[in-house]
Amino acid sequence: MVTPMDDGAVGREQARRLRITMMAAGIDRARLWLYYFGIGGEVSEFEVDAYLHQSLTLPALQRDLLAQAANEILIDLAPPKAPYTADLAEGHTSPAQGGEVHDREDPGTPRC
Repeated sequence: MVTPMDDGAVGREQARRLRITMMAAGIDRARLWLYYFGIGGEVSEFEVDAYLHQSLTLPALQRDLLAQAANEILIDLAPPKAPYTADLAEGHTSPAQGGEVHDREDPGTPRC
């Protein structure tokens, strides 16, 4: 049987994993905080820094808003996804997925 973690342990684990995500994606604290604040976050950049270093606990809502901010930044950083055959055949391609992007090279030549 798995024992559920208390809120403090959950918060520390969220902070640890958020730092890993930020480092892997190259997201700096200032960018995270600005995005977080823009979506309704209520703590200061200084408090976010303390949270990321596990020196301060935050309420679950604020932790989740930080996670949401990081995840939305990740979406912005991700390149367009390659379409599947069904996507193109059914006309589901949007410009963000590469539907309107024109390659400078011969379209029949894949780039690697």
